[in-house]
Amino acid sequence: MNRFVAVERALRTAAPHALLDATRAVLMEQYGAEDVELFMADYGLSVLQPVTVPPNAPEPVPVPVHNSPAGRAFGSQRPYCEDGRDGRARLHLPVSVRGDRLGVLSVTLPGGEAVRRWEAELADVADVLGHEVIVAERDTDLYLQARRKDRLTLAAEMQWQLLPGRSCSRQEYELGAQLEPAYAIFGDNFDWSATADHLMLYVTNGMGEGIEAALLTNLAINALRNARRAGISIADQAALADQAVYAHYRGRCYLSVLMFDFDLATGRASVVDAGSPRLLRLRDGTVEHVTFDAQLPLGMFEETDYVAQDFHVRPGDRLVFVSDGVHDVASPKGEAYGDAALARAIHATRLLPAAEVPRAILRELTGHRGKSVPDDDALVVCLDWHGRPAAA
Repeated sequence: MNRFVAVERALRTAAPHALLDATRAVLMEQYGAEDVELFMADYGLSVLQPVTVPPNAPEPVPVPVHNSPAGRAFGSQRPYCEDGRDGRARLHLPVSVRGDRLGVLSVTLPGGEAVRRWEAELADVADVLGHEVIVAERDTDLYLQARRKDRLTLAAEMQWQLLPGRSCSRQEYELGAQLEPAYAIFGDNFDWSATADHLMLYVTNGMGEGIEAALLTNLAINALRNARRAGISIADQAALADQAVYAHYRGRCYLSVLMFDFDLATGRASVVDAGSPRLLRLRDGTVEHVTFDAQLPLGMFEETDYVAQDFHVRPGDRLVFVSDGVHDVASPKGEAYGDAALARAIHATRLLPAAEVPRAILRELTGHRGKSVPDDDALVVCLDWHGRPAAA
């Protein structure tokens, strides 16, 4: 039996909680691996947490995302080989699913020759493992537990379960997003969904604090998804979600959201700006603030009508969405971060892939804020538009 087929079969038949054990056993048998570890990226994207199986597992020792061999593979999304002094080689392989970066599979091999011989196949193994982890998360908490280096608040638990992922990629676009404080977020949110010809993207600026903010956002996002899955237009999605939020809160609480429906073939989009987060566009080296006709937030008044506007993106455009917890955050001297600082941060990160941009901007924001933990949610979403080749 082909080595890769044997590994794939072992992973697909393994119990959800036993994926790492199955991976370790089959890689030792088929590729002569001497050690195998799986690391999951934590919610704050600061460390890679080893997957350990309770109850007898040792206390996990996290690996930094920055300045570590495994972190280098995670950041570049390419295999990275670490040569050992004893002649062994440790191959770090990114574990990702359609651009969503989950973690790193680290495999210790007898030497560099084994790495050269098996690197491509082992990279495919890491891809299969990523898909199996996503499926396994329906039946076990093991991998979700491995992602946290601190305890999540209940509101943060609800928010992370609501999110589609932190990044995704297709031929036409790349998306990356991040929220802070990762372990105590309130109501900011992002959501996306794609078909063969369309990408829908929602960026939400939540209202309130703690569990109440999380409940409001959960209601609004699920109302939007319910309307989206009914196949109706983006303006009507906003109207139905507005009705759902108003029916429950009667105008006491409401939600700001910026909604896009992109045509993947043309780059044209329908946009609803319901008290939106802020959008900046990087085009041909220039950053500019993009504005739309502002409409009422979801749930502020009963039976609000929403009108979609036209928008167009070109291949090479980068769109960066931020919540007020980014744009309005004050320095120790009381100076707001603002468009000028955002434009500098976007320009400074122009060579990074979309998945890396949100975290880089949030690190820059930490320096401006002067303290590590923000007082308000801070959300950054980055969309790189490549467009669809004419041949497609």
